[in-house]
Amino acid sequence: MVDKASAPFERGTDGPKVIVAGVDGSDSSWRAAAYAAGLARRQNALLAIVYVQPVLAAGAALGAPVAETTTEVAEGLIAEVRASVERMRGIYEVRWEFHTFRGDPYSGLVTAADELKADAVVVGASEQAGHRIVGSVAIRLVKAGRWPVTVVP
Repeated sequence: MVDKASAPFERGTDGPKVIVAGVDGSDSSWRAAAYAAGLARRQNALLAIVYVQPVLAAGAALGAPVAETTTEVAEGLIAEVRASVERMRGIYEVRWEFHTFRGDPYSGLVTAADELKADAVVVGASEQAGHRIVGSVAIRLVKAGRWPVTVVP
């Protein structure tokens, strides 16, 4: 047993090492990414920005170029992230990575948080009215109870 009185005080050694922020291009997801970037900067944590490419089986079955479309969305998102990072260079420095996963948003974020060993997950509040009845990705992540989840309006 360690005597607490003689144990050295540590500052800044606890806290999140990896913060996952889910983005989908919506305004609320960009606000969540900005909030997560601030957390990552203050905690000196890695910001893992995650886009979950939806798997649209019906569109693929009809011959729609689903993979190409979602890849274009991912490329557009990473271009916006890079532009934001460049605007902030020299003012705020944040270590970040961009990841894409495939699947529905909830399962994709769960997979991302598990694989990236996330200490926290930040997502935007759903902007779809139907999610009040069915349940949003944010609510499902909170109910999973596996990480601290911050929902940004």
